[in-house]
Formats: sequence, C-alpha cells, structure tokens
Amino acid sequence: MPSNDKPSVIRRQWELMKLLPAAGAGKSASELTKLLNDSGYAISKRQVERDLNELMEAFRLDFDEGANPRRWHWPRGASANLPAMTISEALSLRLVEDSLKSIMPVSMLDGLESRFRQARNDLAKLGKGNRKAKWASKVRVVSPTMPMIPPVIDSEVLASVQEALLADEQIEVEYRSVNAEKAKTILLSPLAIVVRGLVSYLVATAYEYEDAWLFAMHRIHKVTRSVQPVNRPTDFDLDEYIRSGELHFGNGGTLRFSAWIRLPLAKILAESPLSEDQKLAVGDNRMKLTATVADTWQLHWWLLSQGANIEVISPIALRKKISGMLTDAAAQYGKPK
Repeated sequence: MPSNDKPSVIRRQWELMKLLPAAGAGKSASELTKLLNDSGYAISKRQVERDLNELMEAFRLDFDEGANPRRWHWPRGASANLPAMTISEALSLRLVEDSLKSIMPVSMLDGLESRFRQARNDLAKLGKGNRKAKWASKVRVVSPTMPMIPPVIDSEVLASVQEALLADEQIEVEYRSVNAEKAKTILLSPLAIVVRGLVSYLVATAYEYEDAWLFAMHRIHKVTRSVQPVNRPTDFDLDEYIRSGELHFGNGGTLRFSAWIRLPLAKILAESPLSEDQKLAVGDNRMKLTATVADTWQLHWWLLSQGANIEVISPIALRKKISGMLTDAAAQYGKPK
C-alpha cells in the first residue's frame, strides 16, 4: 500500500509529474503505475488515477480527448523542467559521486555539490518507504589490492592543472619524484589526467619533447600557468596510450610467457584470463600457463604476489629477474631477528 503521510505523498506526486512527457502521445495510468512501481513506489493504478486528477487541478495537466485509456501529458508548450530529481537520478548521482569527484574539474564539481547533497537527502527521506532508495546502502566497490590511504593532492594545484588541461595551456610545475630529495621545476604540456587506483596521474610532455610521461599529481607542489599552447604529439591518443601499458609502468612492449601454476591459481585464471590467447594445459601435478601480456612493472608485481603458486618458465630473462627478487626476499627472512 502506498504511504499516505503528507511528505511521502508529495514526493510520490512529484515523481509522477517528472514522468509525464511534454510532447508525444502521453502515458496512460497503467504505464505510469508500472514506472512508479519500478522506481520503488508501491502504488495501485487507482491511486495513480486519483493523483493525476488532483494534479490536473493544481498544475493544469492534460490528456488526449477520446483516447481510451487516457494518455496524460503536460499542456502543449508548458515547461516540464521541474527543479527536482527522480529516484533514478538521485540514486545514480549517489553511486557515482566518489568517482566523479576524482575526475571532474573542481570548477564543475562546485556546481554539482548541491545536486550531490540533494541526492543524499532525497534518498535518506525516501529510505523508509521506498525499497529502491536503499540500493546505495546495499552495494559497494572494493579494491582487490591492499587497502591504503590515498595520497593528498593540494586543492589549488589540482584546480590549476585541470584548468590548464581544459585550456590546452602549458604549465610550470615544481615536481618532486619519488626518489628525489628536492623538487625540480619542469615545463609541462598537460595531455590528460588518469586515475589509477588511489593515485591520480597527469599525462604530459616536458619542454619541447614529444614523449608523454606520467607525473603523480600529489607530487606536484606548485603550478604556474602560462598562455603558451601545449606541445601535443600529433599521434597522441589517450586510449591507445593506456592500452600500451604505460599506466602499468611498462616499456610499451609485450611478451609471451609460460609458467607452471598450481590448481588454485589455475581455477582463478580459467575464470579471469590474463589475455585473449591464454592457454592452460594439464601437466604432472601442475598446469602449464601460456599468455601474451604487456611487459610491465605490474606483471612483475603480480608474479611476486602469487608466491609458490607460480613458477615462470620463459622467457629466461623474466625467470631470472623473478628468481633474483624472490631470493633477495627470502634472504631477508634468513637473517637473525
């Protein structure tokens, strides 16, 4: 049964008005009933018809004469742009709020903050009587990696970089790389911002060079904008840049590698392959894995994380590198405490 307390009725009727078309054939009471129920309002067709008749008096809603059943719509030429959001809009904003905050320009986020707040408030008010308003509290995205606290990006630095990126304008930055004791001044041409896990990176060229490099946004300490246009490589494509493996810190190349793997890992890779050409073959006590993958730091990290579940066979250079890293790690545990 629909809730009959006054705030719930107002929210339901407001949602109903948002569903009415401003042009076309209109919607029948049956169609509107289904749409409202799909949005989480448990309501009957008879109650929708009562709502429509009440709203017709207050908002001059219209329906096509002679149509059976009646098809409701806004009066021709009337504005249907109501200053509210539907349950679907509120839920969508709530679910993507954190993601948007990491990639939207600060200047645009200021305008969205009121909408984020409205979405949170609307869902909180609807939570008791609308099952779909509870969806945001029932789903989460969890990183498969070790949980860590994101590095802090200076808000003024972020805003300046974003504005320069939008304006296709060069910037002079003070940047301290991870192993450097002091920051260096670099002239950059911003090309893109990419969020990789907890870290945001600026993709940029330096000075007059054509190669694109990654600069961790939290390591930029000062930004000075210029009026000079960016030095953009003629063949730069962001999606191709990502596909090349640069965001996994590689050299742009690929390698065909093979390894012996234990059954638990084989089951995981059977469900989530490393590549389109991955193959798993039965061995004596293990499975043999072959796959073509990007030659990256991320590959080495993944191989090390599998411990005794994997033994690299080839290429020999990769086997030696992983073996050496594991030997060094084992040596740390062999030392006296």
